[in-house]
Amino acid sequence: MSLIVKICGLSTPETLDAALDAGADMVGFVFFPPSPRHLRFDLGRARGQRVRGRAQKVALTVDADEEFLQSVVEALRPDLLQLHGAESAAEIAAIRRKFGLPVMKALPIAIKDDLGRISSYADIADRLLFDARAPREATRPGGLGNTFDWRLLENVQASVPFMLSGGLDAENVGEALRITRASGIDVSSGVERSPGIKDIDKIIAFIRAARAAAAQHLHPV
Repeated sequence: MSLIVKICGLSTPETLDAALDAGADMVGFVFFPPSPRHLRFDLGRARGQRVRGRAQKVALTVDADEEFLQSVVEALRPDLLQLHGAESAAEIAAIRRKFGLPVMKALPIAIKDDLGRISSYADIADRLLFDARAPREATRPGGLGNTFDWRLLENVQASVPFMLSGGLDAENVGEALRITRASGIDVSSGVERSPGIKDIDKIIAFIRAARAAAAQHLHPV
């Protein structure tokens, strides 16, 4: 199984092209107004059309209602919905039925007890994303550049594939993969010059580092 690399929060044609050219497996687009990476629906449509099947398109929302999700789906035509809020298992099941799309549920991790929620979501979601828990004062649940103790995920048992997020960059992705053996990684702030502004060189460096780490830690010779 090869590593899935997702670059999230893409907004400009140039950075989207860089991620695609560098071999990203998933490209993420944020539809959440408090985020500096938020896309209007018209821009989401344009960016989605630009992908042209070269990677999976992921739509990130946070506690969105059905009307908002419908607008996201119509604009982006995503391959996957990433739910990054406090959505319940029942809500996820309803969303999957309504839109007929696979769902990745983000779970905030700070302490071992946070892993107790895995089983309830693994029964419903197609994929899980473990991210650092945001501080209480934060205005958004992710994309803050915070890491968590990856050792919490050592030997984690999940019946669906999981991805790792939270403070990853080209310098630490190798260590993250060595510890967690995650099947996928998701980066946003770690490839930015400033919040919401992606850096092409950092995108390329991250994907190269992730591929090298995967060859070493996930598929050792």
